[in-house]
Amino acid sequence: MPEGDTVFLAGRKLHRALAGRPLVRAELRHPALATVDLVGRTVCSVRSVGKHLFTRFSGDLSLHSHLRMDGSWRVLRPGARWPLPAHHARVVLANAEAEAVGFRLHDLELLPTGQEARLVGHLGPDLLDPQWTDEHEGLAAALLAADSERELGLALLDQRVMAGVGNLYKVEICFLLGLTPWTPVGQVDAERVVTLARKLLTANAWRPEQSTTGELARGRRNWVYERTRQGCFRCGGPVRVAGQGSGLHRRPTWFCPRCQRGPAPAR
Repeated sequence: MPEGDTVFLAGRKLHRALAGRPLVRAELRHPALATVDLVGRTVCSVRSVGKHLFTRFSGDLSLHSHLRMDGSWRVLRPGARWPLPAHHARVVLANAEAEAVGFRLHDLELLPTGQEARLVGHLGPDLLDPQWTDEHEGLAAALLAADSERELGLALLDQRVMAGVGNLYKVEICFLLGLTPWTPVGQVDAERVVTLARKLLTANAWRPEQSTTGELARGRRNWVYERTRQGCFRCGGPVRVAGQGSGLHRRPTWFCPRCQRGPAPAR
């Protein structure tokens, strides 16, 4: 599932391409929305909330979408060839200058703009909220620390605690803290965790490359995430991977036994 910064960047690209211009083409390829006509409406803004996107139209109307594992938005020139087959397109929004196509989108819903909280009100503070304050940080820290026995990695992925962290940042945050993802939350500084999570997402929010090391060269962007073959970027030692979570929520989780202390599954 995309990280919050990926969704944020998609929203900014859509906003630049669509906001302030009336739609000359609008197709919602969803059974419940297929008859809706948005042509002529102006796109007011596009905003992300954690991993959710809201495209707002004139007339107090919003389109909610979620990328989940395989969704994506592409901004093209009108009439340009689509990068994916047409049967994958779920939304097409175009003005005189740009065409935005949403492929394999999930959870599509059209709703009054004033009711957006109905879909995202359960989320914790959005780490990329432009209006982020110390109050947001304090709330996220309190929510994180609420269950002291919970594994840190699972708490980081819980969007009800703070919205935006995915598996990549979960793994890398734990590495930078020097703790394994199976460490109980009660053994960490919750405020430090929130500050670090926001710092990492903010650093990558305006570019497609996601780096936690500060380097952008391929193979040098992450400390341990997907580095089973290359080894730890810090010490060069072997990186282990084990599953964390259960069922549909189980995720491969990388860690360095040398650089990170705390509990971990047996080999």
